[in-house]
Amino acid sequence: MHAPPTAPRPRRRTRALGFAALAVAMLMSVPTAQTAFGEESRAVPGGGDLGPNVHVFDPSTPDIQGKVDAIFKKQESAQFGLDRHALMFKPGTYDDINAQIGFYTQIAGLGLNPNDTTFNGDVTVDAGWFDGNATQNFWRSAENLTLNPVSGTNRWAVSQAAPFRRMHVKGGLNLAPDGYGWASGGYIADSKIDGEVGPYSQQQWYTRDSSVGGWVNGVWNMTFSGVEGAPANSFPEPPYTTLDTTPVSREKPFLYLDGADYKVFVPEKRENARGVSWADGTPAGESIPLEQFYVVKEGADAATINAAVEQGLHLLFTPGVYHIDETITIDRADTVALGLGLATIIPDNGVTAIKVGDVSGVKLAGLLVDAGPVNSKTLIEVGPENASADHSANPTSLQDVFVRIGGAGPGKATTSIVVNSDDTIIDHTWVWRADHGEGWGWETNRADYGVRVNGDDVLATGLFVEHFNKYDVEWYGERGRTIFFQNEKAYDAPNQEAIQNGDTKGYAAYRVDESVEQHEGWGMGSYCYYNVDPTIIQEHGFEAPVKPGVKFHSLIVVSLGGNGQYEHVINDVGSPTSGPDTIPSQVVNFP
Repeated sequence: MHAPPTAPRPRRRTRALGFAALAVAMLMSVPTAQTAFGEESRAVPGGGDLGPNVHVFDPSTPDIQGKVDAIFKKQESAQFGLDRHALMFKPGTYDDINAQIGFYTQIAGLGLNPNDTTFNGDVTVDAGWFDGNATQNFWRSAENLTLNPVSGTNRWAVSQAAPFRRMHVKGGLNLAPDGYGWASGGYIADSKIDGEVGPYSQQQWYTRDSSVGGWVNGVWNMTFSGVEGAPANSFPEPPYTTLDTTPVSREKPFLYLDGADYKVFVPEKRENARGVSWADGTPAGESIPLEQFYVVKEGADAATINAAVEQGLHLLFTPGVYHIDETITIDRADTVALGLGLATIIPDNGVTAIKVGDVSGVKLAGLLVDAGPVNSKTLIEVGPENASADHSANPTSLQDVFVRIGGAGPGKATTSIVVNSDDTIIDHTWVWRADHGEGWGWETNRADYGVRVNGDDVLATGLFVEHFNKYDVEWYGERGRTIFFQNEKAYDAPNQEAIQNGDTKGYAAYRVDESVEQHEGWGMGSYCYYNVDPTIIQEHGFEAPVKPGVKFHSLIVVSLGGNGQYEHVINDVGSPTSGPDTIPSQVVNFP
């Protein structure tokens, strides 16, 4: 009854040695590419300038504040605009800065350590453009900077798809908008906040491998893993879910300057991580010169991008919007595909945007995939169907990889992300079927499934998936783990019949298949807001087999304003939610 259109057959892990992948990974970049007929074609060049949308500053740059303000003025309310920007600051000290960050804007330091680039000032997100409501402050980021906030506290009032990574705040951090209006975030990783973090109105938040001087409060779901100074585990009151360490993590690759030379630093994998990766100064990992990257600029096509990968180049997508008519295919181990400034990929003709082979160590990071008007069967695939190679020593990772269906215009995709490769790390993704903007409606931006995991030993840290027509997340692989899950069911369901799932009322937000023997989750919430038909009943937010190896910790479901109702939290466990004043239904542990 619950099988997807093409249900994967049960899989048992086999440990393939992957000699072919290893051999490919050892190849050096070659000066020419081969055509199908064995003829040499012109090579795709590596390196070069970063294009017009990467704005590089040093402490002597005139009128830095004016330049930053001009970009913010354009981007403050441009929720579905086409401009993309990266504000990059060379190592040094910058005085009297207040960098307000709008849509599709990345601000980052260019040092190897966050303390190399210091603002005596702030990096600010607020919600004045939306009357003090921060629930639509999406698609922006702050990375690799040290802040001395003017007031002692920096404001970062964001919701989904707005990472705060590798930051050092020498003071406090306020996650709420001015006036403490609504907010629905969010994500911090590899950051040190010397003072207190105040989420205030934030409904939920996930913090990973960081250090905080204290944590003020929680609304529904505050989850921590590997965070020094995190509050003790106490869900549901206060709603803190705390893990001492993160089982496996690897920080996001980032651009930096080594003297006058641009390089991309790729941090090493950590196991049972706790605290920041850069505490001892120089982080552990590998530096890759920019010359080994194809610097992708607007107008580049998929054929050229694929040729660059086949040559042995990595990919650095500069800020822009990239329309493609064929799949970007990455089938070489350890390839880095890094986007700056929320670089956006749109498949125009129904192809899959990105496919990764069953190879080790691929890093997809900093990319937004926007579904095109022609339905794509999938948008991102990690590994082919029935992938079975062992990548535990060197997992593929998705970090700050976001997916959008509709909102910017009509878009459709049957399934957004499919993970077939074992050991994959999904570290902060927001997979969103639009509930506002343009080109949305129950059938207009049809998207049945958000994330489907077929691979074994996959770990998700910071999984945000919202509004899909059927299942938001389905898990078929063994030994899967999710630390923090945030979900809203589709607002726009027209009636009960539209979401009926056989004899079950509605599709679970997070479903573990009956074939799975081992699975575990921590700090997971699903919310409903059926504003078209508030009488809709959702059977449960979570669905999983009742087996000794399947465990959940700190589950919650919420009916927002009494629009719709959950009958249970997971399976038939948990009390119903109904009415605008009902306390959210919570299950601390299952079973």
